[in-house]
Amino acid sequence: MAEVKEKVLDLANKISRVKRGTKSEIKPEYPEYKILEPIVSDEMAEVALCLKLREPMSAAEVAPLCGKTVEETEKLLWEGAVAGISFVNKIDGVDQYWIEIWVPGHMEMIVNNKENAARYPELGAAFDAYGKRKGPMGAGMFPVGLGPMRVIPIERAIDGETKRASYEEVSKYLNDNSIFSVSDCACRTSREAVGEGCGHLKEDICIQMGHAAEYYIRTGRGKEITREEAFAVIKRAEDNGLMHSIPNLDGSGKTHAICNCCGCGCFSNRLAQAWVNPDMVRSNYVSEIDTEKCVACGECVEICPTNALKLGQKICNKDESKAPALNPVQRKELPRDTEWGPDKWNLDYRTNRKVVVESGTSPCKAECPAHIGIQGYIKLAAQGKYTEALELIKHENPFPAVCGRICPRNCESACTRGDIDDPIAIDDIKKFIAEKELHSGSRFVPRIKHEYDKKVAVIGAGPAGLSCAFYLAVDGYKVTVFEKQKAPGGMLTLGIPSFRLEKEVINAEIDILKDLGVEFKTGIEVGKDISLDDLRSQDFRAFYIAIGAQGGRGLGLEGEEAEGVITGVEFLRKVNLGEETKLSGKVIVIGGGNVAIDVARTATRVGAAAVDMFCLESREQMPALEEEIEEALAEDIVLINSWGPKRIITEKGKVSGVEFRKCISVFDKDGRFNPSYDDNDTKIVPADNVLISVGQGMEWGELLSGTKVELNPNKTIKADMITFQTAEPDIFTGGDVLTGPKFAIDAIALGKEGAISIHRFVNRGQSMTIGRIKRDYKAFDKENLDLDSYDRLPRQSIDHVDARKSKETFKDLRGVLTEEQIQKETERCLGCGATVADEFMCIGCGSCTTVCKFDAIKLVRKYDAEGVDLPELKPKIVKHVLKRKVKIAVTKPVRQLQAVFSGDKS
Repeated sequence: MAEVKEKVLDLANKISRVKRGTKSEIKPEYPEYKILEPIVSDEMAEVALCLKLREPMSAAEVAPLCGKTVEETEKLLWEGAVAGISFVNKIDGVDQYWIEIWVPGHMEMIVNNKENAARYPELGAAFDAYGKRKGPMGAGMFPVGLGPMRVIPIERAIDGETKRASYEEVSKYLNDNSIFSVSDCACRTSREAVGEGCGHLKEDICIQMGHAAEYYIRTGRGKEITREEAFAVIKRAEDNGLMHSIPNLDGSGKTHAICNCCGCGCFSNRLAQAWVNPDMVRSNYVSEIDTEKCVACGECVEICPTNALKLGQKICNKDESKAPALNPVQRKELPRDTEWGPDKWNLDYRTNRKVVVESGTSPCKAECPAHIGIQGYIKLAAQGKYTEALELIKHENPFPAVCGRICPRNCESACTRGDIDDPIAIDDIKKFIAEKELHSGSRFVPRIKHEYDKKVAVIGAGPAGLSCAFYLAVDGYKVTVFEKQKAPGGMLTLGIPSFRLEKEVINAEIDILKDLGVEFKTGIEVGKDISLDDLRSQDFRAFYIAIGAQGGRGLGLEGEEAEGVITGVEFLRKVNLGEETKLSGKVIVIGGGNVAIDVARTATRVGAAAVDMFCLESREQMPALEEEIEEALAEDIVLINSWGPKRIITEKGKVSGVEFRKCISVFDKDGRFNPSYDDNDTKIVPADNVLISVGQGMEWGELLSGTKVELNPNKTIKADMITFQTAEPDIFTGGDVLTGPKFAIDAIALGKEGAISIHRFVNRGQSMTIGRIKRDYKAFDKENLDLDSYDRLPRQSIDHVDARKSKETFKDLRGVLTEEQIQKETERCLGCGATVADEFMCIGCGSCTTVCKFDAIKLVRKYDAEGVDLPELKPKIVKHVLKRKVKIAVTKPVRQLQAVFSGDKS
């Protein structure tokens, strides 16, 4: 360890208001010393030791106290102010200096010197360590309203609250001051210094006012802004999910700063979460849920900075008189009247937050791979608010018009309504909402949140790549999508026939990405036409590889190379690209999945006289969706189950038939795919063409040449399944190339997660996991629900498509529900889920109210406390601590008795 700077150590003790040699002295290993040591000389400290707490002094007044000339003193005082060990303001035309408390005060001032913070990461580490050292000491010790920092509600969250006071309004502080500055967030800067950034916006986000603004402007920590610009910063913070906190020791109704904080980076908010001590930072308000209005969309849950909100169940169980969500969270112990030690803390709060209560929430939300707020957009559609419904969908899925046509409808399979009569027509509702917008005069284009001057390359223009590009563009990145085919869309464009998903629909969704500034470069194969290193040299900071499973798999059969044999994927690609693919005569399709169905139905439209589908599985085991099987049968496709190909028969190099053998079983006793056959039961079926559709594979080409990226035996890419980062740090991945062939909605969900990771990766000091929401939504147990009181209502349906007409065209003849049907269908929703609030953990910031579209959550005033000036703090704390000791003495034996009688021996 370096030699201790004694004067600097003296200064650390002075700012801490303790004396060396006492029990509470600051030692060299403490963060109070460590934050000063790199940037403060003993000479600077010697001068600063003559300053007083919050009492301005000029250089002329300090010089005789430190034995230096006025000029020398002025120079050292200024250097100290720039370093952050004193404030400076020009008072009556003379620079005057004073010292502050550590927090809010010198810690922030020191870290906000950008040059020093970048040069000495230990400054941010010391700020972090200071909070960790002092945080446990404050648990239960501060009454509401008297913490050094305090949350102040988002003002529009309390607009209707008649009991509010002016000191609870952000506008009061901005209107009371005439000079303003804006700086980076000191907490998030410090987190970055130790590699624990959470991805939240930190640049130009915290506001200083009055004397603090003058100091920040003069010392280069912040830039001067107008009052109007300060209000704009407030709005930008709220739009980005940040809450407001103020230094709380300037006296009633006074403060010198407004910090715009997140739950995972803010050191003040850490008090509420790590040490479960929200009283020390809370406002006078708590959130209140109107369960009847709540639709469990989850927006409030994911924005809540303290994890006080979770999704729960609004529908009654058989053995309950009241729905679980209507039962408020009851905490048996609080720091106000309980000894509060490590067993009560939650130090891992940034990685262990939950989005749902233990008993679960709405099955539709839980089972959707993208966890869309389905109840929410159904309610908005019921109210005729179709644009708001679309906006809610696009928070998780940028392509509702696409998914409204091809989604596997996991949500409907899980829908609670299905246990009464038929599931809600969720996908048809989504399709109606998207269709309404597609044909409106004005498309919905999300607001771009930031302006990050960083380039990201997305390789592959399928659903995962497009989703990643969408969310990166909304976040403000310069995104270029590279696609080796002539058209973007990936398997949406080239693997799904137009009678299921018309190209105009895909292109309309892609147009929104172009409106967001995404650039598309088609006909370029990365790895062949341009390398990843070439792109790095063009200043692309990160890559998202989502090339999909674009290759068809063969079976390795005898005769497979014959003319007239092609994989189903290649066949669909040729048709979708408009290449010559005329078929004639008898066509055999091998496979039983959704792609095989598409291949068979497409074959009937390009000239096949007859189409037979052979698959190993029984009808019940077929992986294809039942709806798609029915559509194929209606178009006169013959389905032959439980037969597998043995060989392809050829004549003069061209296919003439296929020999099949009876499949006895597809899976072994452990459920693994391991078909067994009866080789004595075979048959030969004539064929003019054979389309093999038994799976898809990856076609890597030279894309990964020279990289550290690893592949699995099945050629999918290896990546971390939380961050989706590969062994090459700047390469991320998602979609089928990661998971193997799945549905578009699965790829879309992974694309958003990829965008989150890339945002964190390209910004210095960000953790890939800290503060990241784990969207592990789970459904409640439907077996115990009380559903007897609900009426049976018929599901609204679209008119049946005449298969005789549909098989003659590539147009999608399926219709859309009418607006009248939408009103009837949305009425069928049971509204299974609702948000549940932990009132104690709510700090009254109001962020939840800004994202709720249903007026289902509001702030109500529960406390009546306001800040005090620093000299008034100690007696109030002492009084509170004495009262708390009495409460603990009274309640402890009672709790011990309760534990004994309840069988809790702990």
